[in-house]
This record gives sequence, structure tokens and C-alpha cells, in this order.
Amino acid sequence: MKKMILSLLVLSSVAQSSELDNLINTSSAIVDQIDKGIKLVGAAQEYSHHGDALSDGSMSSTAYITSEQLQAYNSALSGMSSYQAFGDLRAVINDKANTELVLMDKAVDTFTEVVVDMIAVQQVAEMAETAASPQEEADVQTFVELNQEVLTITQEEVDTYNTSMDDIETHANNASAYIAVANNDQAVEFLEQGIENANTTAEQTTIFYDANQQWVAMGYNTTRNLTAVYLNGNDNFGLDLYISEADVLLAGSESEYYLTGPTGSGYNCFMFGTECEL
Repeated sequence: MKKMILSLLVLSSVAQSSELDNLINTSSAIVDQIDKGIKLVGAAQEYSHHGDALSDGSMSSTAYITSEQLQAYNSALSGMSSYQAFGDLRAVINDKANTELVLMDKAVDTFTEVVVDMIAVQQVAEMAETAASPQEEADVQTFVELNQEVLTITQEEVDTYNTSMDDIETHANNASAYIAVANNDQAVEFLEQGIENANTTAEQTTIFYDANQQWVAMGYNTTRNLTAVYLNGNDNFGLDLYISEADVLLAGSESEYYLTGPTGSGYNCFMFGTECEL
């Protein structure tokens, strides 16, 4: 499902701007033929009255307007009904969300790889927690001594883990902010009005999420002004997205990523497919 959403976000930005190009190309093609026709008519009027020139009799067909040209032009006219002179803001925002989702997925891959490298620590933790007798405690000691190298975690692994956590949260928040605004008709209309007022296009604006200000803001090349949509409920668009740490962790504990991970399913289930709870 995630890959399908990414594909739809990409496709949504492709069509816009082609409508005007189609109209330019198809109308110009017909104008070129009419221009040639006018030249031929002008020439015919000149040499027919003076008797000083002849064509080979086939030049008129070179100025024909073909049925394909006619169909393409009329189709381009129809296509202009959906053309957006100020750009497709929703597509621009969705493209930004798509970029953030791709970056988040890369960070998740990095996170997953380093967790797998470090996850032997969970085996030690589970063994230590369940050791209920001196012999079982001795077994833990023996296991640690025999696997010291495998169980050791490096500073580099920790740095990679910490950095990937920051990257995931940043890109996830950015994507969620952009998608929320793009899915809110009132917010989109508000930002579109800002684009029209600045006499620019969506593609020429700078759109960014600011976690400190708690908004998605849009800047213009033509002015120093910003148009912003708050994500904390401080405007009339109903966007109140910030949730508590407890709610974030609850959502995470119910996610497929967690339930199929080492701490959610257990070390042996994750690593070896054994002792899994059905």
C-alpha cells in the first residue's frame, strides 16, 4: 500500500503544465499551415495575373490541415479546461511529501540494518531476565564470555542508530505535514490565493514545514511575504496534528513494523522463526 501511495503521488505531478504546451504545439502547427497557405495564395494571385510563373500543381496539398492536426488542436482546447495558470499547488506539495517518504524509507533501511547488527543485546537481556537460579545465571555468564565479540556494540553502530532515528522522525513529520495540507481543500485554496496575489506559480514558490513554528509555509520569489497554514489548530482549517508521546508510542506498538520486529515478536522469532506467538 505504501508503494502504491508513492506511485500516485508521483503521477499526480506529471500532467500539469503539459496542457499549455499541447495548445502551443498544436495551434502553432495549424498556424504554420495557414501561413504557408496564405503565401501560396498570395503567390498565385501574383503570377496568375502576370503570366510569369507556374507551380508544379501539387503545392496546395503541402498547406493542407490534416485531420490529425485538427483533432490534436481541438483536444488541446478541451484540455485547457483543466489547465491551472498559477500551477498545481496540490501536486507540488504531494511531490515534496513523496520526496520525504523516499528519504524516510532510506533512513528506515539504515535503522533496520544497524538494529539487526546490534540486536544480540536482546538475547542477552532475555536470558538475564529469565535466569532464576545460580546455574542459569552461570549459563548467562558462559554465553557472554563465549560470544563477547558478537555481543559488543560499537560507537559507530550507536551513532548510526541515533542519526537514523533523527532522520526518520524528521522526514516522517515533513511528509505527514505536507500530505495533511494537500488533503485539506480549504488550506490548499488559501495557499493558492497567496500564489495568485503574488502573481507567480506553485512551481516557483518555496514550500517548507517548520517544526518550531508548527506550520507549513510558502514563500514567493516576488515578495518577502510568507503564507502559512498552522498544524496546531491555530487557524480555521481544522489541522491539529500534534499528538502526545504516549499516543505516538501506542501507534508504533500497533504497527506491522513493530509487531514483526525483534522486540515485538521476540528475539528467537525474529532471528530464527521459532517461539513465535500465533
